[in-house]
Amino acid sequence: MAQRTGVWLVGARGSVATTVVAGAAALAAGLAEPTGCVTEKEPLRGLALPGFGDLVFGGHDIVAVPLRKRAEQLVDAGVLPPFVTAALGEALERADREVRLGTRPAAGGPQARHADALAADLVSFRELNGLDTVVVVNLSSTEPDVDPAGLPTTPAELRLTLEERADVLPPSSLYAYASLLAGCAYVDFTPSTGIRLPALESLAVDLGVPYTGRDGKTGETLVKSVLAPMFAQRALRVRSWSGTNLLGGGDGATLRDPRAARSKTRSKNQVLERILGHRVQGETHIDDVPDLGEWKTAWDHIGFEGFLGVRMTLQFTWQGCDSALAAPLVLDLVRLMAIARRSGASGPQTQFGFFFKDPVEESLATAAGVPGARPEHALDAQYGALLGWAGSVRL
Repeated sequence: MAQRTGVWLVGARGSVATTVVAGAAALAAGLAEPTGCVTEKEPLRGLALPGFGDLVFGGHDIVAVPLRKRAEQLVDAGVLPPFVTAALGEALERADREVRLGTRPAAGGPQARHADALAADLVSFRELNGLDTVVVVNLSSTEPDVDPAGLPTTPAELRLTLEERADVLPPSSLYAYASLLAGCAYVDFTPSTGIRLPALESLAVDLGVPYTGRDGKTGETLVKSVLAPMFAQRALRVRSWSGTNLLGGGDGATLRDPRAARSKTRSKNQVLERILGHRVQGETHIDDVPDLGEWKTAWDHIGFEGFLGVRMTLQFTWQGCDSALAAPLVLDLVRLMAIARRSGASGPQTQFGFFFKDPVEESLATAAGVPGARPEHALDAQYGALLGWAGSVRL
């Protein structure tokens, strides 16, 4: 008998979340091919994954636009095919009925009260729908970086502070905390702080809850994680790597804030140094271009040095729709994290680094004092780690 899996999306009425819900419904109905879904390839397909029709959606959001209306907007933008609203309207409305009001940065009152209310939403969702497992995925807007200095470092200290103050955690971390309290597997798909705080990471281990993330690797950085190993393996020295990202839609508007943009570029920039083993000149720039709507363009210029110091260059342009790139990864992660949860995994799930710009393993490894412990960033090596894990799973 199939095990129904809950998918709780933070930012449930955003472009990516809407595409995830519509995409799962289309796949379950046999109306689309699972293009972009790694879990539909062997050997991952051989795991006891929940089917697309076994996924039950809900979520938190602070906006009131219904999912069906949001889907209509995405159809008009060319992100979703026209059949979505006609054939899948019922699935969108069903998911929309499970969306609850989220929390705002300054909602007032002790944050413990808000965290407990969010966790209660998750528990109610799981129980009322008879769900075997719930996976929470953060798809909300990128937040500015948070300095963990001065924040509580243990779960007990964190709880006491949350019971007294209203300004302890950013929203992404409050959602992560609520997810852990409810016993839900957690995925950070944005570069926001989320679960990346010592107290939350420790709590996940204490409660036996798996988590992974952060910042889904969907475009320019995906290409970097393939090209950078090529230069390193061929002993070609990269001297500079500069990129310009043009974004429209909600992402572009959010990243117009320099603080949020720094959070994003930090996640994007670390890939090169980790793979190449040295710093390179150049920066990554992000510009808001509203005219692009749901689409994005990235242009990169790479300067490298070959035999006898000969200077050469490589350039590439990446153009795509972020929602269409991200949605299959979210579905993959939900299915894989459901397997991890059912197999008894807890704490950081490093085997899923393949999907992220900023894989989870670094913070806990560093906290444990492991010298030189760094997450793998080269895509091929990450894929090998994912397949290695898949071969070891026993349910």
